[in-house]
Amino acid sequence: MSAEVPARPRRRRPRLSDEAAEHVRELIVSGQLEPGQFIRPETMAAELDISATPMREGLLTLQSEGLLRVEPRRGFMVAPLSANDIEDVFVGQSLLAGELAARATSRMSDDDLDALEKIQADLEHAADTADYDEVERLNHEFHRSIYSAADSAKLSWMIKGSLNYAPRRFFASVDGWPQASAADHRAIIAGLRARDGEAARVAMIDHIRNAGHLLAARR
Repeated sequence: MSAEVPARPRRRRPRLSDEAAEHVRELIVSGQLEPGQFIRPETMAAELDISATPMREGLLTLQSEGLLRVEPRRGFMVAPLSANDIEDVFVGQSLLAGELAARATSRMSDDDLDALEKIQADLEHAADTADYDEVERLNHEFHRSIYSAADSAKLSWMIKGSLNYAPRRFFASVDGWPQASAADHRAIIAGLRARDGEAARVAMIDHIRNAGHLLAARR
């Protein structure tokens, strides 16, 4: 008799305030909301079909992150976010990601790497067919697989914070980026396959910094 398989826990839906913060954060970091522009919580809430309370909570979260300022009697204003700010964030992120990739080289099995290759192949197919939502999902899965394999909860927690400054749908739609990103990912996989921690580190650092340069150039 086979053992009973435990039910998978349901994935909790993010709070409305978190969804609101994520939406506005994306608009700011991608440049769709410009520095100095004011945000009306009621208007933005209507766009997302939520009440003003979770929207205001989400905006307060972005204030704590330094992406918004509160101007007396005027409300929430998009704070300056320069190209140098973006570059700095991605430099920090690249160092964390590089360390995680280096640690993953000794922890990822051949089966794990085969699965990573499959993710990358699917990602490239999604890019070829301009399925940007799928590109976003698979890119997240590619990096998550490596970071999780590194088995470093604190580093993973730190890099998660830096990802707030990486717009989710920006890169996939930029001409040439999916192809450049694919080459970067292949170099990362090669380092992991060779069990060469330094090669995996350098490839990951280059990949993250390339993304930072691209985003900073759009500021």
